[in-house]
Amino acid sequence: MSLDTTDTTATIVARPSYEGANIRTWVGFKHFMYLVEGAVLQWLRDQGTSSRQLYLDHGLGVELIDCSVQLPAVLELDDEVHATVTPGHGNRLAVVMTVAREGREVTICRARVTIALVKERAASAHRPAPAALKHLEVDDLSQAASSKAATLTLAPGQSVQSAVAAEHPSHLWSWRIPYFYCHFSDRIQHSGVVRALEEVVDRFLHDRGISVATLLNQRSWIPVVSRARVRLIAPAHMEETLHVVFHVTDILRDVMFEGRMTCYVQRGDTLVTVASADILHGYAIAAGPGAGGLAQLDSEVIEALTGARR
Repeated sequence: MSLDTTDTTATIVARPSYEGANIRTWVGFKHFMYLVEGAVLQWLRDQGTSSRQLYLDHGLGVELIDCSVQLPAVLELDDEVHATVTPGHGNRLAVVMTVAREGREVTICRARVTIALVKERAASAHRPAPAALKHLEVDDLSQAASSKAATLTLAPGQSVQSAVAAEHPSHLWSWRIPYFYCHFSDRIQHSGVVRALEEVVDRFLHDRGISVATLLNQRSWIPVVSRARVRLIAPAHMEETLHVVFHVTDILRDVMFEGRMTCYVQRGDTLVTVASADILHGYAIAAGPGAGGLAQLDSEVIEALTGARR
């Protein structure tokens, strides 16, 4: 099979999943990322191959290694999304998603994606990737990552909680990686880490006393994500314990907060970084004075987010 991906684009038409409409009819950031992933997979099909063929014929797993999204407009339930994928340099792709609003085309997402073809441990046989995709092939996921896996060493008797707290004040959530978050009987997939980001933010906000339901009920504030990036760094395997750490890194103009997630697995006395993410989060006002605008984060909310009085 010979593919020429240097000058090719692909366009798909899709709609967001009903699952993503958690507050009114607006769809959350996770489902933007799902649509980006679907567009990338369609781009491969349009080149004459597919994720299924690459696995069965070559023993290679298609993996999103790094995906960043900017979300300048909302996505609504039943929107018809047009996603265009354009190849960039090396293993990078650009994705632009638009919807029609009142007779004009509105951009709802701009994404940058890094992909890799990973030699899968569970595959029955391995053959080289098609020639035009050979540059995407790696022996291990970590070969394609944009950064090396950082580590934390646990002192004798030291807990994971105390080790990560020494780095910065943070929220820790540890859980077993289930098979349904994994690819090819082996490791957590990119979308599994996206789901972890959504959940750890929710857990963090609840832990700080400003849960999504609390701010909805008390202030009519609706969560808004305008930017997110999720990176795989090293493999995290099925049924390993994933230690997910989240903390707020900055408050921007008192209307948005930046947060960072780092995911570790423990191997011996070492915590190995396997994934990371950044998110820019704020709130829209759904009702009352200022409805439709961004909420101003007052001292009570900022203190809850940062753990520090102003």
